Amino acid sequence: MLSGRLINLIENHQEQITASVIREMRRHRDLAHYYKLPDAELRERAQWIVEQLGYWLSGGHDTEIQLRYELLGKKRFEEDIPLHEAVRALAIIKDKTLAFAREQWMAKTAMDLYAEEELDRRVVRFFDTLTVHLVKGYENAWRVEEHALI
Repeated sequence: MLSGRLINLIENHQEQITASVIREMRRHRDLAHYYKLPDAELRERAQWIVEQLGYWLSGGHDTEIQLRYELLGKKRFEEDIPLHEAVRALAIIKDKTLAFAREQWMAKTAMDLYAEEELDRRVVRFFDTLTVHLVKGYENAWRVEEHALI
C-alpha cells in the first residue's frame, strides 16, 4: 500500500524539491542546454511532475503518460536538446524527489518503512516509464527529420 502521507509530503513541498532540482542542474556542466535556461523555465519543467505525483502514481494514466512524454521527447528534439541531457534532467527530478522523501520521512513502524519502500519502487518505475516514452518520442522525431532530409 502506497502511503498517501508520503505523496502529500512530496506534493506539499514541491517548491522545495524543485529548488533542489534547479540547484543540481546548475551544478552539472554536462547539461549545457538546460544550464542556459532561466530558473523559471527549469522550475516549470520539474514542478508539474512533482506537484501531481499522486495523480500520476494513482494508476490508469498510462496512455496520458505515453502521449505526454512522447510529445515531450519530440519537443526536446526540436529544441536541439541532446537526448542524454533530457534523460539526465528526468533522473535529477527523480533523485531529488526521492531524496527529499527519505530525508523528511521518519519511519516509526514496519508499515511506515514498507510505505517508504513502496513509494521508492513506484517512483523509480514511474520515472523509468517517463524516460522510455521520452526517448521514443525523441527517436521518432529524429527519424522523421532524417527521412525528410533524404
